[in-house]
Amino acid sequence: MTKHKVAMLTAGGLAPCLSSAVAELIANYTRLDPEMAIIGYLGGYAGLLGGKSIEVTPAVRERVDVLHGHGGSPLGNSRVKLSNVADCIRRGLVEEGGDPFKVAADQLARDGVTILHTIGGDDTSTTAAELARYLSGHGYHLTVVGLPKTVDNDIKPVRQSLGALTAAEQGAAFFANFGHERSAAPKTLLVHEVMGRASGWLTAATARAYFERQARGEYLPEFNMPKSFYAIDAVYVPEAPFDIEAEGARLKEVMAKKGAVSVFVSEGANAERIVQEMMAHGEEVKRDAFGHVALDKVNVGAWIGRRLAAMIGAERTLVQKSGYFARSAPANTRDRELIAAMAKLACESALEGKPGLVGHDLERGDTLRTIELERVAGGKKFDPGEAWFGAMLDEMGQPKD
Repeated sequence: MTKHKVAMLTAGGLAPCLSSAVAELIANYTRLDPEMAIIGYLGGYAGLLGGKSIEVTPAVRERVDVLHGHGGSPLGNSRVKLSNVADCIRRGLVEEGGDPFKVAADQLARDGVTILHTIGGDDTSTTAAELARYLSGHGYHLTVVGLPKTVDNDIKPVRQSLGALTAAEQGAAFFANFGHERSAAPKTLLVHEVMGRASGWLTAATARAYFERQARGEYLPEFNMPKSFYAIDAVYVPEAPFDIEAEGARLKEVMAKKGAVSVFVSEGANAERIVQEMMAHGEEVKRDAFGHVALDKVNVGAWIGRRLAAMIGAERTLVQKSGYFARSAPANTRDRELIAAMAKLACESALEGKPGLVGHDLERGDTLRTIELERVAGGKKFDPGEAWFGAMLDEMGQPKD
């Protein structure tokens, strides 16, 4: 076997797959060649730029399965984009006048890396594509193969990104506990804000997971515990604009009937309208290194809560975000299976010198393959026309249009 040196990095926000993905890559390469050198850059692209890495030792290889029991990332993450030169300079990662791509390429060359695995979302993957183009165009001999990570499940053309299935399950578990607050006071409005900047997939999938969980539960209607009391009453996603006044009128009736209302909302639903309101009032709209609006400052859940509370006569409003809870969990069984299949193909592709992003390619028959990096992009939308989503809205009595 040709001697290779493998490097890995995890980047962007957390998702319930990073520790398991790192574990699977290490395990696969160890099976293929126990002597293969493997390092991990610490803190994503920031670690690569700064040359900060750790070695995968024999002791790590022997006990690498321990990582499957953990959320987060053993390598650490950061939100650094190599094409954002000003941000790299501001962070002290690149000197004034420097090119982050050249700094990264030179570091990889100094470390003797021949294979780089990136584990991240659309920004991480598109940055990997830009880095791969730079390496190829400047005479560096290195293969970049990525694994798709994002709880939003919004990477094109990947059907299912890693970590999203677990995040939905964990979000449902979060709300199963939070939902009991309905019994703490009369006329309570619960707003569950779920991660999802431009895609409502996670919000919808979390609601579905909660519905499934609710269906398995046992209730005691004879003692003030009807199943209907614990139901969700609305799900709002960015892809399906809604009339908040009409929803207020509908949910006012729900409040009168059962004494509580529960709403799931994507953090990006109606965000554009809220940003416009902020700018009209002269408020600063903060953005991250990728140019994204800082949604924690927009606070969609609080906005929805304030408006609905007044319309439906809520005496108590609670807004809770499950994002950090859900995205930090260890991968569940379904994600573990997906991670194992993708990591195996990622290693095989890398050793064959075939760059790309591993995933089920929706534009190539939904087959698991190494997708060409130039075809990778963010912004995959959730389809609110999905039959299961429509059935869920029907059960809640929420209009589809």
